[in-house]
Amino acid sequence: VDAQQARRVLDRLVGYSISPLLWAKIKKGLSAGRVQSIALNLIIQREQEIKAFKPEEYWTLDAQFKKDKAKFDASFYGLDGKKAELKNNEEVQNVLAKLDTKKPFTVSSVTKKERKRMPQPPFTTSTLQQTANNTLKFKTQKTMMVAQQLYEGISLGRGGAVGLITYMRTDSTRISSVAKHEASTFIHEEYGEEYAALKPRKTKLSEGAQDAHEAIRPSSVMRTPKSIEKYLTKDQMKLYSLIWSRFVASQMTPAIVDTMRVDLTQNGVTYRANGSKLKFDGFTKVYAESKRKDNILPDLKEADEVLMVKNQPNQHFTLPPARYTEASLIKTLEENGVGRPSTYAPTLNVIQKRYYVKLAARKFEPTELGEIVDKMIQECFPDILNVDFTANLEGQLDEIEEGKQEWVSIIDEFYQPFSDEVKELHESLVREN
Repeated sequence: VDAQQARRVLDRLVGYSISPLLWAKIKKGLSAGRVQSIALNLIIQREQEIKAFKPEEYWTLDAQFKKDKAKFDASFYGLDGKKAELKNNEEVQNVLAKLDTKKPFTVSSVTKKERKRMPQPPFTTSTLQQTANNTLKFKTQKTMMVAQQLYEGISLGRGGAVGLITYMRTDSTRISSVAKHEASTFIHEEYGEEYAALKPRKTKLSEGAQDAHEAIRPSSVMRTPKSIEKYLTKDQMKLYSLIWSRFVASQMTPAIVDTMRVDLTQNGVTYRANGSKLKFDGFTKVYAESKRKDNILPDLKEADEVLMVKNQPNQHFTLPPARYTEASLIKTLEENGVGRPSTYAPTLNVIQKRYYVKLAARKFEPTELGEIVDKMIQECFPDILNVDFTANLEGQLDEIEEGKQEWVSIIDEFYQPFSDEVKELHESLVREN
């Protein structure tokens, strides 16, 4: 309770102190806040990186080989057994000069492995927002609105409204033992014993997680998306299916993939082919993160000979870092320990509402107004934009929660220097006017 109180006081001190200064210096109706100022600053920093970016040239050599009638793809790997990069056309021509395409390549090494792909834990607020943005193209605010509807309850015919998911503002991946047991029973009955995890995996809590609520999951796994589809809107169905399948998958066995890596060599030039084949689908039977295609190589052994069918040099240029999407910005804020699950949706909403940023092709671009606001906060309140300072502050708030710190002293420690900065800025504005 004290930690929550401190967080609210802190956010009001920052917002209510800086916003009037923005009105005086820039224009009425603007706002600044602890988390929104950092979110805006991250977007502007990324834009500056994009503008300062200088592309670098590099080349790839993609080839097709055949053994008997089977054809497969491989790419240039290196020279004399060492990995090499091709930076320009001259280096490409040097490699091509070494090759005799009429002569066979020798299989110099074959590496076969069995790889396990583990299921991801059930959703937290942050991972739900990111995944819904990436896969369903939902804006963060929409995700939270639809999740709220599912949590509050949907009428499933007779018997009134039923809450379909657990509380949707959480930073924990913890699951109750009752839900684990129900999921295990369902998986055994629906998919078979080999799909049910013998021991549900324990997931590690992220640093600073409050763990007040368990992960986001269906209130009953027996309510499959198909069985309640007729009672849900299209958006509710999409989000419920995502939450249901991610939770069920988290209680299932890993997927097993057979991988094969083959190196093909001629005159010191090595090409590499990578193949994979799904051996056991495991959790992907329920929750496939992406459409995965097998890439099956022919049965090759060391010292086998294969012929090159074609060889295609391609010129490329390195690309600047991508602008933030809602998903990637939330991920960055979370990784830096800035904000809490409940703050991400309103934060992203307010920086768009104030027209500090705009969404173009689902990516954030700063506006001129956003840059002016960011510059002023940077000049007058550098600590507010310091990610380490803010993350450290979050750490102190967590210590209040654990009873290690007293909330009034933490606020006082922050407020004394901050209020001096605000006072000084007020006085300079008065002098200017």
